[in-house]
Parts: sequence; structure tokens; C-alpha cells
Amino acid sequence: MPGTNLTREEAQQRAKLLTVDSYEIELDLSGAQDGGTYPSVTTVRFQSAEAGAETFIDLVAPAVHEVVLNGRSLDVAAVFRDSRIALAHLAAGDNELRVVADCAYTNTGEGLHRFVDPVDQQAYLYTQFEVPDARRVFASFEQPDLKATFRFTVTAPEGWTVISNSPTPQPADRVWAFEPTPRISSYITALIVGPYHAVHSSYEGKDGQSVPLGIYCRPSLAEFLDADAIFDVTRQGFDWFQEKFDYAYPFAKYDQLFVPEFNAGAMENAGAVTIRDQYVFRSKVTDAAYEVRAETILHELAHMWFGDLVTMEWWNDLWLNESFATYTSIACQADAEGSKWPHAWTTFANSMKTWAYRQDQLPSTHPIMADIRDLDDVLVNFDGITYAKGASVLKQLVAYVGTDAFFQGVQAYFKAHAFGNTRLSDLLGFLEQTSGRDLASWSKAWLETAGINVLRPEIETDEQGAITAFAVRQEAPALPAGAKGEPTLRPHRIAIGLYELRGGRLVRTDRIELDIDGELTAVPQLVGRARPTVVLLNDDDLSYAKVRLDEVSLANVTAHLGDFTESLPRALCWASAWDMTRDGELATRDYLALVLSGIGKESDIGVVQSLHRQVKLAVDLYADPAWREEGLATWTGAALEHLRAAEPGGDHQLAWARAFSATARTEEQLAYLSALLDGSARIEGLAVDTELRWAFLERLVATGVADDAAVAAELERDATAAGERHAATARAARPTAEAKAAAWASVVDSGDLPNAVQEAVIGGFVQTDQRELLAPYTARYFAAVKEVWETRSHEIAQQVAVGLYPALQVSQETLDATDAWLASAEPNAALRRLVSESRAGVERALRAQAADAAAARV
Repeated sequence: MPGTNLTREEAQQRAKLLTVDSYEIELDLSGAQDGGTYPSVTTVRFQSAEAGAETFIDLVAPAVHEVVLNGRSLDVAAVFRDSRIALAHLAAGDNELRVVADCAYTNTGEGLHRFVDPVDQQAYLYTQFEVPDARRVFASFEQPDLKATFRFTVTAPEGWTVISNSPTPQPADRVWAFEPTPRISSYITALIVGPYHAVHSSYEGKDGQSVPLGIYCRPSLAEFLDADAIFDVTRQGFDWFQEKFDYAYPFAKYDQLFVPEFNAGAMENAGAVTIRDQYVFRSKVTDAAYEVRAETILHELAHMWFGDLVTMEWWNDLWLNESFATYTSIACQADAEGSKWPHAWTTFANSMKTWAYRQDQLPSTHPIMADIRDLDDVLVNFDGITYAKGASVLKQLVAYVGTDAFFQGVQAYFKAHAFGNTRLSDLLGFLEQTSGRDLASWSKAWLETAGINVLRPEIETDEQGAITAFAVRQEAPALPAGAKGEPTLRPHRIAIGLYELRGGRLVRTDRIELDIDGELTAVPQLVGRARPTVVLLNDDDLSYAKVRLDEVSLANVTAHLGDFTESLPRALCWASAWDMTRDGELATRDYLALVLSGIGKESDIGVVQSLHRQVKLAVDLYADPAWREEGLATWTGAALEHLRAAEPGGDHQLAWARAFSATARTEEQLAYLSALLDGSARIEGLAVDTELRWAFLERLVATGVADDAAVAAELERDATAAGERHAATARAARPTAEAKAAAWASVVDSGDLPNAVQEAVIGGFVQTDQRELLAPYTARYFAAVKEVWETRSHEIAQQVAVGLYPALQVSQETLDATDAWLASAEPNAALRRLVSESRAGVERALRAQAADAAAARV
């Protein structure tokens, strides 16, 4: 039985048979305040290529009351099962189907999510349909290449707002009747319903173009909504994308809706983008948070063209959909006139590519163009390969074909395939025409193979220090055990940066850009030059590869990493050092020393915050356990020193306050944290506001300094949805067996927590200082995880499978327990992948711990 799955072959067969014209969807959400179920009536008009053919339509619903095909009532009991309604004896040509069902509100972030705000006790609804969840709200042919028009008619409580893809009409007797959408895929349709707060404006473009803009959030967040800043980023994106794409924005309006308990960052519903409402900042955040939010806004706006206007035929091109939006959003931030984040490629190198490198070294690594056999494959492929490696390779492709030729090809692509479906080959065909490059071999090497290359400089010099030979060596390390494919050497377009130490700063004195291919590429342009202080391969981060420094450059970077005049080469060197630490080539204690030697000079706050996370991860998991406490003490002491020395009120001060609070451990440090929380101690410029108070309190609770009464008092101060999540985290973080048992039971045994609350509980349950307390849960995890996977929705089950895996129990015993479970439990491919990825993390940590222990003996 197919369950809720759909195979690629089934989708292809259905696409050959059907052409879908239109949907008319009627939803009665009058009872949304109380929850439960709601009436859903779907009328679909479609054409069949064959008389008498059979197919099916998708629907996940507690009850179906009526199925009428071409005026003929079907036996519901006979045709509805397993999330499908069987449709037999289709007419050749036009067909009409009417389905009457009761559909269910969810609290998992899938389908029609219902949330009650504790501030006003009002219900707020929104849909999330990617990948296969429109069928939770209405009957649909749930695949991206069966596009149609969608007309929604919604009944909702008096005074509520109803938003969809089409402009919002005036309601008549609590009924909102929307105009049909253009032809779009089911997964980008949307409804957002509730007493939302709204701010309206417009984008005024060239030739009289005017696009209505809206921003929405819950009223309890309205005081924090910085709508003008969000509109500014949005208009910047409209200007840049319309110029680069040479295609006017394709929908009637553009709304951005900040919604609660959202599982992802945002979703590109056509003209009605939903965004996690944590991006409405309740407290002071660093500029890095605003940069990330801006990238998210631009990413979803780019999807209006790439993904919504032109849509992939099947999910094997999911990577292209997401990678294009990622690449162009970063390019817009970096290049658009007036951008506040011209160093966006530094952030990309520091965060997105680090994610890609990590994902590409897991046993689940796969080609960018993955083999998506079914919906189960899609659901676990929203990963670092799809987003970050794909975007990195697109950046390389732009360097390879040239920026102008790339966008000329994209422009032709949009014009040729507007409101249609495509494959990768369609885009590459246009890029070949505009660039003159043969992309077949490039595509095969980069998109159809897995794994990552390593680039190393090989430099020979004479007695006077002049370069006598220079080459770039490319390595293709073996793929992780269990990964499919073979190591591959690839063509790279890279830049080589030459840096000299002048006045205490590392300054780039020259740059050479070239193509490299094969195992060894000579660089004769550098022969005869004086050897520079630092040679940096892949300068400007054009290609996707792990880069290593030669011995002289590494020594100079170690001494002067913070002295690069530009942020991007610093980020590349930081990333290289982190990668070496993860690979066991650099001991954790040496990585910590490197970070402490240079982080005080690092101006990019996003890089600083990444270093904070990486150092904590390294010391928690990659350090020799015998040295771990010393490393944590060194790091925590340094964090406190940097906090006290930071510019009052600045981003670095806030970042260091969070870093210190995450690892405060001594009685004196915890007392100081308590004093900062209760106000008896102050640091000039540091506002201990709502979010920072929770950060301090969660650490105090996890270390046993603060108790349940303190959590209750803080929740009374912050009686909001965010406050409830923080309180759930704090309670699960208590260092007692009783607290852990209660948290485990609420997630694993009960399983009825909303998605966001469950995530908060898991975050509190897993505390790096509580390994011994958590050790008994290794066996309990393997006893429960398969049943959880099979009985919960995908989002809920994935949180459990990944979040509760015993990643802190870094031992051979954990690997053995995992292997025994994988061999005996017979999990499906998706669950097997997630558990295998977690296992790989433990295996890597063991290797890194051994390397760190070896360094102590040298």
C-alpha cells in the first residue's frame, strides 16, 4: 500500500494522462477558534487523454462524505483509502470531480496549521504545502507538473483576515471569494487566516508598474514589527530581480506573513510568502540576524520567478529551485545599490558553505541532482547539498560562463517557459547559447557526482625566496562509507590571492583567476615572483572545494588571521581551520588557541557568532574528554573577558554575552550570571532584555542554580508563545532524572506537543553538561524511534529522530548500538538516512578526540 507516498513513476504516468484546468475550493473555517475539523469541498476540472482510463487524486482527511465524478456518485468506502481517491472510467477530454470531506487542523506545521496565541487567546491559521500537504486541505493532484488555476472561497469568523495567492476581496457575510490564480502548482497555493495585524504599502517600478505590498503578523508582535525595514529590503529585491531577470513580477500582489510555529525559514507561496515569526525580533539582535532575515526575504522573492513562474517538472530538480534562490538572494545583497550587506559573500562562505561541506562528508551525501524516487526521498533532501552546495556550484557556473551570459540565459529561460514546467537541461541549453560553453561535461562532473575535492598549493622556491614552480593539486577523497558513487576530479574556476604583511595587516597584492582541471594544474604566471606571505587558493570563494594552506602560509595565517584587511579571506581561512579540526588534521586545543588569537580582531559579527558556535561544538564533542573541562574553562574565561571589553551597546557585546552564558560553569561565573539577570550587576551598554534574560535563565536552570519557581516567574513576565517555548526548554534542561523523564515522556510517549514546543523540549533535554544523566536514553531511543517515525507526521518524527539521537555519547558503544539497530529494525530509507547521518557525527567526533589526545602527547 502506498500510504502517503507517491513515486516518480506514478507521477509521470498521471502527467501523461491528465491535464488539469482548474480547482474551486470551498473551506468553512468558522469553527477555527475551537479547532478539530472543517468542511472542505473541492471541484476539479481536468482532461484525460484516454477514455475509460483510471487514475487517482490525493487527499489526507479524517472523513470523506461525497465523491462525484462527471455527475456520478462513487462509493466513498470503495474509492477512498490510503490517502487516495481512485478515479475509474474517465471520459476522454473534459472531466469534473467534486469531493466533499472533513479535513483536520494540525499543530505540526503541515497542511493547515492552527495556533492559539496565549496573549489574546485567538486562533491563527496558515498553510504549509511543500512538499505534499495541499492534500491535507483539499483534494489535489499533488505533483508540481500538474499546474492549474485555483479559486478559493473561504468562510471565516467575523473580523478576521483571509489572505491567499490572489488579492483579498471584500467579504460578504463572512465569505471571502477570491479570484482564480494564474496556472501554478498546488504546493505554492496558500491560505493565511486569523485576526492578523497588517501594514500595507506598494512597490512602484518602471513604466507605471505598481505592486501592492503587505506585511502581516499577530497583534501581540505588532509593536516589534519593523515594517519599513522589511519593505526596504523587498523593494531592493524587486528592483534587482526585475532588472536581472528582465521579466516583470508575475503576480498581482506580494504579501509577507510572519506566522507562528513555522518549521522552516519561509515558504515561497505565490504572492503570499509565509515567514517564521521569530524574524520579528522582540529583543536586540546583532546585524547578522538582520542580514539572515534579509537573505530569507530575498530568497523567497527570487522564487516568484524561479520556482513559481517556472517550476521544476519533478523534485529531482529541487536543488535547482533552492540553489537558484539562494545564489541570487546573496548576489542581490552583495551587489544591489544601497545594500546594507555588501559583504554577503563572506556570510555565504562562513555559513552556507560550511553547511555544504559538512553535508557532503556524510554517508548520505548525494549528487546535487539527486535521484528522487518518491516523496519520501524529497522530504529528507532539503539539505546542505540542495541549498548550499547547489548555490556554491551555481556561483562557480556564473564564474565559468560569465555573469552577463548567465543572466542572459536566465532571461530567455523565463520568457520561454513562463507558467510552465522544466528540467535542468532547459536552463543549461539557454546558458550554452548565451555563453558558448559546452556544459554537458561540466554538468556531469558537478551535478551528477557526489563528494568534495581538496585543493592544495605546491610551491617551490629558490634560496632568494623566488617561486621556481607553482601548481594546484586537486584531490578527490574517498566518499564516506555507505555513500554511492566514486571520487571525482572536477573542473574548477578559481582565483589565487597573493597577500603580503604590510603595517601589520595582510593586504592582497595580486590575484590570478584561472581554470584548473585534473590532478595537477601548473600556474606558470607565478614563477619568478617573490614568495608572498600568504597564498590563498579559491580566493573570492568562486569554487566549491576544501582548501588547504601550504606550510608557510599556514604559519603566517595562524599568527595573523585577524589581520586580513578584507572579511572574505578571513572567513575562508576560518572555514579552512574549522574543516581541518573536523577532519582531525588540527587538534581541538590548537583550534581553540587559533580562535582566541584572532577573534578579537574579527569585525564581521556573523563570523564571530559562527566561531562561538564552532568552538563550543569542538570543545564539547571533538576535544579529548580528559582535556575538555580545561578547554571549556579557557573558553568561558575568554568569553567573559571579551564581554567586559566589548564596545558598550554593540553587536559584539551582545554576542559575547550569549557565548559566556552558554558555558558559564564555575560558582563565581554562575553567580555573576545570576546577578546580571536580577540586575544587581550591570555591564555598561548591555540590555538584559527578554530574550537575553531567557538565555541566562536557561543556563542557570541547566546547572541547577535556578529552579522551577524562577522559570514560572520569568514566564509570568513573558506570558507569550515565545515565553512558553523558553519555559519548556528550561524545564527540560533541569539536571534531574525526574525532569529528563518528564521531557522524554512528553515527546516520545505522548506525542501531542505542537511542533515548536516539541522542538523546545528537545533543545532543553539535550545538555552537553549532562552526559551521564542522558546515558540511559540511548537504549530508549533505539527502542522507540521506529514507532515514532511510523506513527507521527514527518516534521514531528524528524525532530525526534535527529534531536534525540545520543550524539553526546561519543563512544564505540554508541556506534555499535546504532549498527545493531540499523541491521535489525529495517527502517525505511528516510529514517535510515537520518540515523546514519547522526552516527557519522559520533564517528567523526571519535576521530577528532583521538587527534586532540595525540596532540597532547607531542
